[in-house]
Amino acid sequence: MGFRSFAASRLPAALTGLPGLRSPIEPTAAEAASFDALLHLLSYLPKADIKRVREAYKFADEAHLGQFRASGEPYITHPIAVAGICAEWRLDAQAIMAALMHDAMEDCGVTKTELIERFEAPTAELVDGLTKLDKLQFSTKEESQAESFRKMLLAMARDVRVILIKLADRLHNMRTMEAMAAIKRRRIARETLDIYAPIAHRLGLNQIYRELQDLSFQHINPWRHAALSKAISKARGNRRDLVSRIEKDVLKAFEGAQYKAEIDGREKTIYSIYKKMKDKHLSFAQVSDIFGFRVVVADLPHCYLSLGVLHQLYKPQPGRFKDYIAIPKPNGYQSLHTTLVSPLGTPVEFQIRTEAMHMVAEKGVAAHWLYKDSGGAHSAQQMGARWLQSLIEIQDETRDANEFLEHVKIDLFPDAVYVFTPKSKIMALPKGATPVDFAYAIHSDVGDHCVAAQINGEAVPLRTELRSGDVIEIVTAAGARPNPAWLSFVRTGRARSKIRHFLKNLEQDESRDLGEKMLSQALRAEGLALPSLHEDAEEAAGTDSAAQLWQQLARWAGNRHVDELLVEIGLGRKIATIVAKKLARMLSAQGQRPDAVMLSMGRFAADAEPAQGQVTLDGSEGASVRLATCCRPIPGDEVKGYLGRGEGLLVHTAECQVGRKLFARDSEHWIAVHWADELTRPFEAAVSLLLNNGKGVLAQVAAAVSAAEADITHILMSDESQQRETAEMNLLLSVRDRLHLADVLRTLKRSPAVLRVWRVKP
Repeated sequence: MGFRSFAASRLPAALTGLPGLRSPIEPTAAEAASFDALLHLLSYLPKADIKRVREAYKFADEAHLGQFRASGEPYITHPIAVAGICAEWRLDAQAIMAALMHDAMEDCGVTKTELIERFEAPTAELVDGLTKLDKLQFSTKEESQAESFRKMLLAMARDVRVILIKLADRLHNMRTMEAMAAIKRRRIARETLDIYAPIAHRLGLNQIYRELQDLSFQHINPWRHAALSKAISKARGNRRDLVSRIEKDVLKAFEGAQYKAEIDGREKTIYSIYKKMKDKHLSFAQVSDIFGFRVVVADLPHCYLSLGVLHQLYKPQPGRFKDYIAIPKPNGYQSLHTTLVSPLGTPVEFQIRTEAMHMVAEKGVAAHWLYKDSGGAHSAQQMGARWLQSLIEIQDETRDANEFLEHVKIDLFPDAVYVFTPKSKIMALPKGATPVDFAYAIHSDVGDHCVAAQINGEAVPLRTELRSGDVIEIVTAAGARPNPAWLSFVRTGRARSKIRHFLKNLEQDESRDLGEKMLSQALRAEGLALPSLHEDAEEAAGTDSAAQLWQQLARWAGNRHVDELLVEIGLGRKIATIVAKKLARMLSAQGQRPDAVMLSMGRFAADAEPAQGQVTLDGSEGASVRLATCCRPIPGDEVKGYLGRGEGLLVHTAECQVGRKLFARDSEHWIAVHWADELTRPFEAAVSLLLNNGKGVLAQVAAAVSAAEADITHILMSDESQQRETAEMNLLLSVRDRLHLADVLRTLKRSPAVLRVWRVKP
């Protein structure tokens, strides 16, 4: 058996994965545009289905009549080629029909209703899922592109045939881009490399994945592609004797063991060689595993028996054995991988698998149609379906198209780690995943209430990266909730979208409460009380009910409902005083008059006790209320609240220069705030110290802070301090209030190392 490309030896020419392996007999334009170009590939379909496909061809041919590709060929040649690739996977008639008509809605003005009437709803749904959103108006091209991907991926989640047709479409476009402008070729190639190739890999379509990568690389870096192609051809000639010798030795060893096996040589793709050179900073001569071998055997036990035969023939390299049969990859891929030392001392990789595993490895979810009785194909489809289902979950929490695409990109990492639950269930996560990702992969409730984690029985920080083989146990608490800081280290799209969704809902609730307080305070200044937001059913039945009043106010403000209006007030997008004046006029129209006592309370609350509804700070504020980092207010400071435009309430000290400038520029957005009598947490204050530079200075400062019952949360010293007799140190101290800070400063002043200490003010 001579050395040859595995793809070329075993698979149809239309899907071999390398342009050079296509049929040498290219059809003419007329032949490529005729139905006969597709007919010979449809022999697996019943005659009735072939008739329906022929009708779809006629419809597409008429729709695209007079249209030509950039190469000058009739446009119909493209849908026929796409349908041909789908026929290689033996997709059903509906999918082949959709492939023929996939551009009809977008380019020819055909409506979905027309397709439903002629070809029924399932086919029309497939075509609609493939259609871009060019008819909608978007602010940027990137937003339009993200929305198109979102629609396509969600259609794919409902029916995997959508992405199979889309990948076939992209593959043919990539094969025939020579007539396009170079800048357009590079843009399409970059999009393919970033989105479509990873999706193909995630669904186990490794043949398509490799070809899309190589074609993208060829258009993005044509010079490097050409140079590497030349180098590989030269290396192929130089190593022919070695490859032939290894092949003979392996065949002889299997004959001696009386095992039937098919052995094929394979070659790394140009792009994978380039990526390895780039990632590991290697020259081409240093890339040792350009060639490898694939061993296909009859059944599962023979995979492991074949491994023994190979290890007896050549010595294995330690640490280079991987069992993807016992633990399949997330896309369903199964094989044994082992690297052996050849007679010349060079490493050679062998992949051992069954026929069914090989079909799944090359075709992924498409193997379901090719080999419907194959258990391997079924497992691959389950793997794909699990990921597709996660897309729908992410969509439920992420309405923004760009954010959705960002989450999906995160999940398209090809590398994975395999970890275990305490009950020994295997879970695959992206490389770099943390216990928080693991918690959300189990269930969103486990992730939301996660407080700690144990790996292999030892407590670890939540940002710890997981390694294959780890046993993970998550500790939860009923009152716990997601921490915004988790977004800086989680790696899965599911975890990221769940955390953001929770925080957005939390911010909405807090902003609504804040908006209600602010509106109540502003209305009191008009001498009126805020109407009830939660009235009884009997009251709501009245003609002038509070519910109707709130509904009218929301409509006037341009909001769908009152909760949305209150959220916008709480976020500073609408000014409470303006909304309150409108509400006062509406109440007056109903016969309500200002109350003299309430009017005086609203106007003079600043000089007397805080008015009811005034914003109170107790340390439990969430995302809607923040303390300014420029002045870092602490309890005891006189404070004011700035209602940023869409940013919630930002609290400054009364003497803060930054706050004063904001007040001079935008006085309408300032509201009264005060500290609560009982506080729920300590607060941070910024302190600077001038020190005698010497040994043990930091220890003396830390001891003084500890003696005053405070904590240091951050330390910063200038680089120049080492060369001087004095040093300046900046601290962030965690204190209860202003009196506690004064006590800390006095304690620091008594330290012999401290020359001067002061609170930092902007």
